Amino acid sequence: MLKNLLLFLVLVVPVELMAQLTVSGSVYDYDNRTFPLQHVKVRNLNNSRVELTKAAGQFTIAARVGDLLEFSFAGYHTDTLYLINLTPKIVFLPGNSTTLREVEIVSTKVNPSILAPDPLARPYTRVATDGLQGKGNNDRAGGLLFNLGYGKYRRQQEKIRLLEERDRYQAEINAIFTEEYVSDLVKLKGDELRNFMSLYRPPEELVKSERPFNYAYYTVKAYHAWLKLSPEERRLSSMPKLKTD
Repeated sequence: MLKNLLLFLVLVVPVELMAQLTVSGSVYDYDNRTFPLQHVKVRNLNNSRVELTKAAGQFTIAARVGDLLEFSFAGYHTDTLYLINLTPKIVFLPGNSTTLREVEIVSTKVNPSILAPDPLARPYTRVATDGLQGKGNNDRAGGLLFNLGYGKYRRQQEKIRLLEERDRYQAEINAIFTEEYVSDLVKLKGDELRNFMSLYRPPEELVKSERPFNYAYYTVKAYHAWLKLSPEERRLSSMPKLKTD
């Protein structure tokens, strides 16, 4: 009886341990979310294990909680996944923006406002240089042509566009980079969590340049940098007190 029990432990227990130290999932195209991607390279950056997805996009790879998986495939952005648990994962890889896809144009519509005159533009003014005042714009007369007002209007519209774009990125950062989200990834609490988030809030230009922005990968990298700081460097400097006259 004891011999049979030992044999059972030798055969079954390693299998159970192996099952607990792997993670599986599927990889799909980000735009067509029902299209599985085959031969995607799945690399565990912690133990250097590499697997390729099968025909239906499935993968299984040795991993532990806290490992970082990298997904790479020709024509797609390389993405990463930080493992907070070993439940099955579904990964959507975004296509590389530099990869051109064939597009068939069936018909086009032109916005009629494009051909409408600028409401803030002034009439053309001729600055004569050869004494031929009174000549029509279709005559061959020297001079420069200015459309006064249009440049200012364009600059105003560009400022408005940039402000609206900045508001969108700031709103995205505020919605995702929250205390709950960060604490779940790096396990910081209280003042340490707030100091970490203030020091490593994702820069707007970085979020704008890497679309879609991988907040989980950024947060984990920032946490590794945080661990290298001294206790004094992790604290936010207090605001200087204003002197009263």
